[in-house]
Amino acid sequence: MPNERSYETALRRSNEIAADLEKNPSAYRMLTGDRPTGRLHLGHYFGTIKRRVELQNMGVNTAVLIADYQVITDRDTTEHIQDNVYNMVMDYLACGIDPKKTMIYAHSAVPACNQLMLPFLSLVSEAELQRNPTVKAEMEASGHELTGLLLTYPVHQACDILFCKGNVVPVGRDQLPHIELTRLIARKFNNRYGTVFPEVDALLSDTPLLPGLDGRKMSKSYGNAISISMTAEETAKRIKKSQTDPERMITFDPEARPGVSGLLSTAAICTGRSEVEIAEEIGMSGAGALKKYVTEAVNSYFEPIRERRRRFEQDLDYVKDVLHEGNRRANEIAEATLNEVREAMGMVY
Repeated sequence: MPNERSYETALRRSNEIAADLEKNPSAYRMLTGDRPTGRLHLGHYFGTIKRRVELQNMGVNTAVLIADYQVITDRDTTEHIQDNVYNMVMDYLACGIDPKKTMIYAHSAVPACNQLMLPFLSLVSEAELQRNPTVKAEMEASGHELTGLLLTYPVHQACDILFCKGNVVPVGRDQLPHIELTRLIARKFNNRYGTVFPEVDALLSDTPLLPGLDGRKMSKSYGNAISISMTAEETAKRIKKSQTDPERMITFDPEARPGVSGLLSTAAICTGRSEVEIAEEIGMSGAGALKKYVTEAVNSYFEPIRERRRRFEQDLDYVKDVLHEGNRRANEIAEATLNEVREAMGMVY
């Protein structure tokens, strides 16, 4: 019998939720978010944003967090952060996030949410925080020392999810430990002070991770990502510069031919075709023909999104209004939750 913390249990529960979402979308409150460390790219779009838009349009109560405080978990500067935040809002709106249906807000603008950190930290041990594999992975990836903020990163995420009574969070398998800790915090709080918070479940993504143009993980720092905000010309240039190999025949082989395969994966996800089918079609026409095909596939798919984005670029006041309204709503919800927490803890004077 798999235990509650096993991947099998999480997957079974996720499948049950996915089936129920179709019938009872309004029973779910979903939180997702991104760190504003630069421009959002195709990996973000196909990995999470596209699904957020589908769930929002299905009638799920959705909130999108711009996790600006989380930038400083492993960075020593907040340079460009304001520009990154506004551009992130533009990307969301262009991709179909509707501010009438989805609350878009910034972490730092909701003090009542962050105030939940104090009672929540009293419910977890240092050992539980030290054990969290994603904190270790993020520390190693960034080469940053383990600050108190990075160590307590999973507790911040619990605050983000629970302040709005979120009960479902779309994540990949590697993020499951965060959801487990959130569930543990909610359960301990409810047992100790009375029921305030819901049980939280993971909605596991079945979207395969889109590799970068060189076959490695898509990342701004590798220069292998195509940003949603790029023009058609910039996209063509980025694809043209991508590394392939001397072999003329185009085949899909992620291990042996990461560059060619990364390009094929990008074309496949934008056209709905399989990598093998595209590879067979291009065959002996070589890397030049492949790059041309990928460029057309990406630019064709993102043309309407980029068209909408250009309109938002011309109207920064509207973008700011969306964020201010999202912040206002988030503060309202956070204050109400914090009042419930104070009430439960007997801290109303």
